[in-house]
Amino acid sequence: MKIKNKSIMIQGTASTVGKSILCTALCRIFTQDGYDVTPFKSQNMSLNSHSTPEGGEMGRAQVMQAEAAKKVPSVKMNPILLKPTSDRKSQVIINGKPYANMEATEYFKFKPELKGKIKEIFEEIKNESDIVVIEGAGSPAEINLNKEDIVNMGMAKIANSPVVLVGDIDKGGVFASLLGTMMLLKEDERKRVKGVIINKFRGSYEILKPGIKMLEELINVPVIGVIPHFNLNLEDEDSVTDWRKFNENKEGDIEIAVIRLPYMSNFTDLNPLRVYKDINMRFVDKAEELGGPDLIIIPGSKSTIYDMKFLRSSGMEKAIKACRERGSYVFGICGGYQMLGMEIIDEDSLETEEKNIKALGLINAVTIFKEHKTTTLCEGRDNLYGLKLRGYEIHMGETKLFGEEKPFVTLESRNNSKVEVFDGVINHNKTVIGTYIHGIFDNSEFTRSFLNHIRISKGLKPIEDTPKDFWEFKEEQYDELAKIVRENLDMDKLYSILEDAINV
Repeated sequence: MKIKNKSIMIQGTASTVGKSILCTALCRIFTQDGYDVTPFKSQNMSLNSHSTPEGGEMGRAQVMQAEAAKKVPSVKMNPILLKPTSDRKSQVIINGKPYANMEATEYFKFKPELKGKIKEIFEEIKNESDIVVIEGAGSPAEINLNKEDIVNMGMAKIANSPVVLVGDIDKGGVFASLLGTMMLLKEDERKRVKGVIINKFRGSYEILKPGIKMLEELINVPVIGVIPHFNLNLEDEDSVTDWRKFNENKEGDIEIAVIRLPYMSNFTDLNPLRVYKDINMRFVDKAEELGGPDLIIIPGSKSTIYDMKFLRSSGMEKAIKACRERGSYVFGICGGYQMLGMEIIDEDSLETEEKNIKALGLINAVTIFKEHKTTTLCEGRDNLYGLKLRGYEIHMGETKLFGEEKPFVTLESRNNSKVEVFDGVINHNKTVIGTYIHGIFDNSEFTRSFLNHIRISKGLKPIEDTPKDFWEFKEEQYDELAKIVRENLDMDKLYSILEDAINV
């Protein structure tokens, strides 16, 4: 191998320009080319997180990139994770473990203390890899935040890495955003930008070419790729996901309504459902829009008490209960599971100053928040169909069942250690289910069985054809992503950027 201990950084003109997806593509491309590749993002702000085999917690985007690189996810790939708990406050997770809840100004003052640790972790990863693919966050031109930056040009300097800048043409204004970003960078930072990628392009390349030529003359950096707009079933990191793409099959036999919570987390739990042709899934945040779905899913939440208050104040609580009385099934995941019970207790004010709140009362259960955070990769069997399941847990509460309720899953393994632990709930008539297991719908045999359960209750015939497990399906998607990006990127130029030393 010619390349060893090198890195390349993907930065963007803004959030949602496609940095995460392009980093995923590069992780798979370099891996296909025979290199040992590791993804890295020094600081990630996301409610979409994942457990690791070390028992830590990291951003889901870097898990996706690790999968593309055929690597086991590690918290080293995302040493700092910020999980917003309100508009001004976030839980700060360092090396996979909760550190503190901080206001934005408090965290900004704290950031300089993290630079040394980030450098140490990055050097360790770099020394173990041929190529490190580094993802930036937001934009490097956030001039109000650049003083103590640790995730864009600040990270590029720590890593001494070349940068490729990405702009999103689909929203319009891509030339202005690329030029404006370059103009706002300092001279030494501009020197680090060795290439530009225009992402999400639709239309005629011939019409685009004059603009590319003018841009290259203005910024003195080559455009090394124009990536077409594509539609693959890949996970979105940000909460600004385009929810419309979940509503592609209005003729589906089973109607699913997902409650769009203000602090919804781990919404990638829902991605596998997009491969089932017999469902129509939509997101709902107004009570009057709920209608009468066959299944209501209440997803995870980073602020369960706040989101429970939202359900109550918006009228959604009454609407959900009315649907359940009319025959709708209800499925809660993590925070959504906690909301199914009678009460949520927070004596130590871990989430809010409120010590307790009445919940939906759809199951006989009480959740008590505790300071210890459970973060595991887990395996077990469900108690509905006796099928094998795997997924991951990230939660601070413990839920106690009483009355006629039964556990949903018997866990047999946590972080590769044998256990016998009960998880979740099935109510007495099997119409309300809750679980702490994220990735539950990745298990296609279970998901097909559950959807067939609903089909039979509606008088429909079950479907025998079970899709591939979502993990196998994702592998195919990563390969297709790599193919699209490879065909539209100047790979020779990209490799030359990797090989050239950076001296600025």
